[in-house]
Amino acid sequence: MIRTSITLLMLALMALGISCSSSDMSEEPQNIVPEPSSDSQAFQELYDQGVDRHLGTIKPSSSVITGLGVTQHLFSGIDGPVCFTGNEFSMFTRNGRSNNLMIFLQGGGFCGPDVCEAVETGIPLIPFGILNPSDPENPVANFNLGYIPYCDGTAMAGDIEIDSDEDGINDRFFKGVVNLSASLDVIYQTYASPDKIVLAGNSAGGFAVHFALPLVRKLYPDAQIFVINDSGVGLANPGGFASLMDYWNAGAFLPASCADCIGTDGNLTGLHSYQLEQDKNIKMAYISSKQDSVTSIALGGAAYESQLLEAVSELTNAHPQRFQSLIDNGDAHTYIIRNFNMEIGGVTVRQWLADMIDENDQWRTIIE
Repeated sequence: MIRTSITLLMLALMALGISCSSSDMSEEPQNIVPEPSSDSQAFQELYDQGVDRHLGTIKPSSSVITGLGVTQHLFSGIDGPVCFTGNEFSMFTRNGRSNNLMIFLQGGGFCGPDVCEAVETGIPLIPFGILNPSDPENPVANFNLGYIPYCDGTAMAGDIEIDSDEDGINDRFFKGVVNLSASLDVIYQTYASPDKIVLAGNSAGGFAVHFALPLVRKLYPDAQIFVINDSGVGLANPGGFASLMDYWNAGAFLPASCADCIGTDGNLTGLHSYQLEQDKNIKMAYISSKQDSVTSIALGGAAYESQLLEAVSELTNAHPQRFQSLIDNGDAHTYIIRNFNMEIGGVTVRQWLADMIDENDQWRTIIE
């Protein structure tokens, strides 16, 4: 069994004080899922399998203004969006100065049947790194933002309640796909027609961008999407991810036609390749260190590095115009928040992402 330990960054910063006012959002939800464009074929198999079943079904119980242009959207009730221990779930939107949109998925650990190491309350929106709207060199500084905290323990893919201690009472509420879908509905209602979308996540949120992608595409059938996976590239021992997906009841995210979406080596490289093949209007990026001190625990540093470089080569060769990687020669974990200005192979993380988002010819795979 893979050790499912993905750390969340900067927990001490949750103590920030904020003032607020509120507005009622309690009316019945409406089906807001747009009709696909006539030529939209991407991920239809996944929709047939039900990955979009929660879109358009849940609205926040209230929304709270927490700062200039920032709104926190709160959900109540154990049957809807909730943290896996039953704590309240909320997400944030922030108005930008352009018609572009970033959807950011935070991280916070995995909860498996043998090892459960996941945060129980999500980190609120804190303007660091790629989330900083005041940094003139941040390539998404002026984007509208949908920020989805993490507290579901399932990389935002789970949909099941579990009695983990067998006392007859469910105590793990794996509602990752519910949390994700309800959050994306809020984002779509707030920013319905962006020119381009950056879908980014770090740590467990890096894993989660690949579960979010078909739902984002469902809501925005024609938008160009830039997928940024920071330190969640999906390398594991054989059987590890398959076991977790089963435990989380997340199998609908694995297309039945894709026999190698979880490879015999246990890795998710096949799923990422499937997504690139399905959706020609996306570009995808890995950011990682060669021997990530968190995600390499199960494999060991040397094996992790070998499999990472193999995955990078496979995806780059198959999709040279739409997939690139930035690989650090160390063991750091996560970059786009806490190491945004770090230089790797002669370019900073944020400049490399700027080249990607601006579709600059200088955007290329860099391996230190």
